[in-house]
Amino acid sequence: MKDRTCINCSEFKRCRENSASWLFFIIGMIATIAVRVVTVLSHLNPVYGQMAWYIGVSGFFVFFIYKFRIERQRYRLILNSKLMEKVSQGKALAAEDREMISSILCALSSNKDRINYLLIFVSSALAIIVALYLDLLK
Repeated sequence: MKDRTCINCSEFKRCRENSASWLFFIIGMIATIAVRVVTVLSHLNPVYGQMAWYIGVSGFFVFFIYKFRIERQRYRLILNSKLMEKVSQGKALAAEDREMISSILCALSSNKDRINYLLIFVSSALAIIVALYLDLLK
C-alpha cells in the first residue's frame, strides 16, 4: 500500500504509476527484448533481425525521449528552487522544500526501474549466451 505522504505529493501523478508511464515502460521493455533478439533472428532470417533492430532502436528512441523529459522537469524543479544549494549548505528547509524532496523521493521509488534493470540484465545475458552458441558452436 502506498504511503499516505506520497498521495499528497506534487509528483503523485508519476508516483502512482499512471497509464502513460506504464505505456512507456512497456515500450522500453519491448525495445529491450527486440534489441537482444536481433542476433538470433538474423540467424533465422536476416529480415527478422532487421525488423527487431528497427523495433528496438525506435522503441528506445521513444522511451528515452520520455525519460529525458521527466528527468529534465525534475532537474528544473530542483534548480529553480535552489534545493541542492539549501541541502548542501545545511540551510533551513521550508515546508515546500520538504514537500519537494518528498515528491522527488516518491517519484524515484518506482518499481518499474528495478524491473527494467532486471530485464535488461537477464535478456542481455541470454542474448550473449545464445549468440555465442549460434556463432561459435553451431
